[in-house]
Amino acid sequence: MCGIVGYVGGKRAQPILLDSLKRLEYRGYDSAGIAVVGEGVQLFKAKGEIAVLEASMPEMEGTVGIAHTRWATQGKPTSENAHPFVGCNNKIAIVHNGIITNFMELRESLIADGHKFTSDTDTEVFAHLVEMNLDDGDLMDAVRSALKRIEGTYAFAVVADGGDEVVAARNESPLVVGLGNGENFVASDVTALLKHTNKVVYVLDGEMVRITRDAVTITDQEGNRVERKPERIAWSLEDAEKSGYPHFMLKEIFEQPKAIHESLLGRLESIGAEGSFFQDQSFSSVKIVACGTSYHAGLVGKYVIEELARVPTTVQISSEYRYSTAARENPLVLLITQSGETLDTIAAAREARKRGNRTVAIVNVVDSAISREVDHVIYTRAGPEISVAATKTFVTQLIALYLIAMELGIKGRSLTAQARKSVTGQLRNLPRAVQDVLNQAQTIEALANKYHKARDMFFMGRNIHYPISLEGALKTKEISYIHGEGYPAGELKHGPLALLSEDSPVVAIAAKDHTYEKMIGNISEVSARASPVIAIAVKGDTEIGKFADDVIYLKEIPPLFLPVPVITALQLWAYYLAKARGCPIDKPRNIAKTVTVE
Repeated sequence: MCGIVGYVGGKRAQPILLDSLKRLEYRGYDSAGIAVVGEGVQLFKAKGEIAVLEASMPEMEGTVGIAHTRWATQGKPTSENAHPFVGCNNKIAIVHNGIITNFMELRESLIADGHKFTSDTDTEVFAHLVEMNLDDGDLMDAVRSALKRIEGTYAFAVVADGGDEVVAARNESPLVVGLGNGENFVASDVTALLKHTNKVVYVLDGEMVRITRDAVTITDQEGNRVERKPERIAWSLEDAEKSGYPHFMLKEIFEQPKAIHESLLGRLESIGAEGSFFQDQSFSSVKIVACGTSYHAGLVGKYVIEELARVPTTVQISSEYRYSTAARENPLVLLITQSGETLDTIAAAREARKRGNRTVAIVNVVDSAISREVDHVIYTRAGPEISVAATKTFVTQLIALYLIAMELGIKGRSLTAQARKSVTGQLRNLPRAVQDVLNQAQTIEALANKYHKARDMFFMGRNIHYPISLEGALKTKEISYIHGEGYPAGELKHGPLALLSEDSPVVAIAAKDHTYEKMIGNISEVSARASPVIAIAVKGDTEIGKFADDVIYLKEIPPLFLPVPVITALQLWAYYLAKARGCPIDKPRNIAKTVTVE
C-alpha cells in the first residue's frame, strides 16, 4: 500500500519525483525516499511525511530517478526501513509496493553468501538479488532473473548506476506508465502523472517495462514483447488539486452533487435496454462483496435491490468471502472497490468466477486491475479522490447500486413503468438534496464544535440507515480519532446501553419511514441514560425536537433515497469533529487509501 514513481527525461529528476510523490502520499506516509542517478546512485530517505523529506534532502543532479512513499507492512516506520534500497555496492536502487512472502528464506540465503542488510523489511532482499544478476550490465535481464526467485505481490521500479532507464515490474500491485514528450514516467497511480501527461499505458500482472527518455518497452517475464495501445485519462490536474479548500476531504464532500450527476449521466435513459448485461443472465440471488466503506455501500445496496427488484441479496466482506465454502447457489456477484486494486476484492472476484458466478465490478478507476477479473464493469465517475477517507466514491457507489436495482427490477418485472419513472425522478433530485445539506455546513460545524471533546460516540439507525450509521461511525473514528460505533437502533438494549453516559453522544438517524415510531422509542431509551442525542431528521418533523438535544434537518425525500443526503451530513460531521480536534484530516494515522496487501 505504498506509492512509487519513476522518471526518465531531459529535466532534473529530483523536483519532478518529489512533486509526483506528493500526489501519491495518500497511499502511505510513514516514510519517504528518493534515488537519483547522476554521479553514482544518490540516495536520501527520511521517516515521516514527504514534507520531512523535502525539508532535509540535499540537491541531487540527474535526469533519471525513482521515489517512494511508504505505508509500513514489514518493519517499523523508520528511516532505515524507508525506500529506496540499494545493494551492497550501491550500484542499483529499488522501490517496491507489495509483500515478498518468501523474504525470510531469501534473506538467510543472501546473508550466508555475504550480503549485508540495513533494514528489517522484506523489500531489501530484492535489491541484493538484482545486484547479484547485474554482471552483464543489462538491468532488464537482472530484474527478470531476480523476479524468478520472488514469491508474493509487487510493483518494483529499479535504476542502476550509469543507466538511462527505469525498469519496472508488476504482480498484483498497480503500475502505470506515463508517456511524455522526450520524457517518460512510471507510477502506482495516474494522479502522480496528471501534471505531466494524460497519456498512459497500464502494466498488467506478470509484465515488465523498460522506460527511457524516448521509448517504452513492455514484455512478459520471458522477454516476449507486449504491444498495448496508450489510453487518455479524462481526469485533469485541477481534479486532483484542493482548489482553495483547506483539505481534500472537504473538497470531495462538496463535489458530491457533481459526482452524482456524472454517475447518472446517460445511464437512466439506457436502463432496461435490449442487450443489457443484466437482461440476459440467469441467477437466483445477488451477493455483494466488498471491504470497508465499500462494504457499507453494499449493505445499503441490499435494501435497495430487495426493495426495487425483489431479489434476495446478501453482503459479505471480501477477505471472508474468498476463504468461505462455496454454497449451493448461483448468485450474481457484485464486487465494490473504489480503487479497483483492493487485493482481497480482486481475489474474491477470481473466486466468484471459479465458482461459475457472473460478476460485476463497481469501481471508480478506469482500467484498474479488477476490470480484467469480472464479466462487466460499472464505473462510478467520481473523479480522483485524494483524501484517505472515502466520501464521493461512497456516494457514487450508492448511485451505481440504485441503477443496478432498477435493471434487476425491470428484468424481473417487479418495477412497473410508473415506479421506474418515480425512481428516475428521485435519483435526478439527489444532487439538489445533497446541496441542501452542504448549505448547512456551518450549522453542522457548530454542532461538531460542541461535541468534539467526546471520547466515545455512538451512531444508530434502522433499516436502510443501519449501514449508514456504520459508515458514519467509521468516518468519525478514522478522521477524528473519536471511538465511534454504529448499531441497529433496536440492538442498543442488548448490551451497548451499558456504555452510555452523559459523556458519550449518540447520533440518531430518524427517517420518516415505517421504523420512525420505534426509532423515537430508541432515542428515548438513550436520553434516559443522560447521553446527548444529535438527531438527523427531515424538515417538517415536529416531534423529533422533543426527544433530541440537537437536530440536523434535511430536505424530505422518500426514505429509500435518504441515505445519500444523510451520509453527506455525517461526512461533514466527521470532518468538522476532526478539524476541531486538530487531526491530520486527509492522512489519518496508520491507514492508507488503497489496500493492495492482505
